[in-house]
Amino acid sequence: MIFWFSIAQVAVAVAAGLFCVIAGLAGRRPSDFTVGSLVLVELLLIAQIVVAIIAPLAGNPPSGSLLEFWVYLVSAALLPPASVLWALLERSRWSTVIMGIAALSVAVMVWRMQVIWTVQIA
Repeated sequence: MIFWFSIAQVAVAVAAGLFCVIAGLAGRRPSDFTVGSLVLVELLLIAQIVVAIIAPLAGNPPSGSLLEFWVYLVSAALLPPASVLWALLERSRWSTVIMGIAALSVAVMVWRMQVIWTVQIA
């Protein structure tokens, strides 16, 4: 993993999560802005999948469990589409909050992936 890219992903996911949670608690239903913020989080996760495939081939293998890393990455990549689908099916303020919680969960998972990739001893 690339450290600065992981930091950028965490920052975007936290910003999107806080935006959605605050919008939901303020009574706003899902909108193009809230859904768009999760689309941005998902695009960064797709880029992370590409980086995770190329990095070991370029001489940057993970120091932790590769299986654990990929389980985190696939799970994190499934959260934004699932929460957006929920928000489109149930258009209430609480579905906006759920999108925010999903984005915040992605931030935690990306940081854990960074730890698995760099800190742990296999």
